[in-house]
This record gives sequence, structure tokens and C-alpha cells, in this order.
Amino acid sequence: MDNPLRTGSLAGKTALVTGSSRGIGADTVKYFAAAGANVVINYRAKAPRAEKLVAELEAQGTQAIAVGADLTDPDSVAAMMDAVRERFGTLDILVLNASGGMESGMGDDYALRLNRDAQVNVLTQGAELMGEGGRVVFVTSHQAHFIRTVPTMPEYEAVALSKRAGEDALRELIPTLAERGIGFTVVSGDMIEGTITATLLERANPGAIDSRKESAGRLYNVSEFAAEVVQAAVDPVPADNTRLVGDVSYFAEHAGE
Repeated sequence: MDNPLRTGSLAGKTALVTGSSRGIGADTVKYFAAAGANVVINYRAKAPRAEKLVAELEAQGTQAIAVGADLTDPDSVAAMMDAVRERFGTLDILVLNASGGMESGMGDDYALRLNRDAQVNVLTQGAELMGEGGRVVFVTSHQAHFIRTVPTMPEYEAVALSKRAGEDALRELIPTLAERGIGFTVVSGDMIEGTITATLLERANPGAIDSRKESAGRLYNVSEFAAEVVQAAVDPVPADNTRLVGDVSYFAEHAGE
């Protein structure tokens, strides 16, 4: 993993990444830690995996904690923020990485509760710990970001619509965040090889990832995309609050079909 950030550039800062016991979130945490930040690893149910990552980072000199929280439960989120406050005092970077909706047995409204309602609640509560210069990054996919103009595969449509609803709801908070000096950036990427979403899509629709790769020409891997998320947390906020990762020509060409 080649860190896009300079060693020590985030010394004294604290970063919380939701859904960070594995995948994109875990690599994002590792990049922040290598740059000197204190890190908060959030997980829903996989405590051993999160604690293993904490131990790995602590061995390298990072101040790290793992906090389990059901992001769809406001009380659970409040407890997570209390843990951050108790350990580190403040929060400088919040990465809204956790998402879902393709899991079985979670209820018909789960995608909206997690991808929209929970995102707004985590940001609202997290912002209370942030001050001038704080940064928020919302991680999404091109399939969700462009869902209003470019259809996606049926197996992913409900998730994509809920992710776009979450993005829209978060964007409504930008003026309030800006008044407090907190920057907000949406990072959108294509399907990412090696993620749980890609795995579930492939299971539901065999060949889906190869088909998408053929259309896109190239798909980012987990580490590459995590580097883009990390960079978005330190780069100046784009004028449209959006960082598009990779080639988006497919979505421009197929808009409105």
C-alpha cells in the first residue's frame, strides 16, 4: 500500500471511519494511521476482526480504538461518539463508509435506514465533536450517484436508490457544515473488486463484475479506492463537493437510456 499522505501529516488529528473492520474502510484507516492520525475503527458485529486491526496499528505506534455500533440505532451511535469523546476529545475527520442493503433477513426498509437515515444521524452526531477545519467524506458508487440518469443492474437498484437518497440528504446539510468550517466531499467510484457488495452482486448475478469491468475498462481495487477516499479528506473541497474516481464516460454515454 502506497500511502497518498505524508508521514506525520495528520499527527494530532483523529479520524473515525464507519464500517472499517475490513475492506475499503480498513485500508482507509491504515492510511490515516500511517499519516499519524488517531483512528476509530467502527464495526457492526465483527469485534475480533476490528480488535485485530487495532492491535496491528497500536504495534506501529498508532492510538486506535475499535467501537461496535449499529448505525441504524441512534443510541448506539451516541455511545460510539461518547467513546470517541472520552478517548480523544474531538473528531477531525469523519468518513461515512459503511453501507449495505443486500444482506438477507434485514427487512425491506433496511437499505434506506442504513444508507440514508443512519448516514444523516452519524454525521449530525459526529459534527458535534468537530470544529473549524473538520472534514466529512461520504463514500458512494457511480451506480448510486448516477442512478437517476443511468439504470443499474436490477439486483443493485434498491441499494443504489437508497445510497442516492442518502447522498441527497447529506448534501442538504452542507450549508450548516460550512457555517461551522466543516468541509464535505462525496467520493464516488465504480464497482470495487474485493468488496462485500461486489461479492454479493456476483453471487446474485454471476458474471456481473466481469461485465462491469469490460464496460469500464478497469475497476479499482480496495487499496486504490481507499487511497482516493483518504485524499478526499485532505484535499480542498471541490466546488461541487464531488470527487469522481476513475473513468465516468460510460455513465455520460448511457445517461437517459
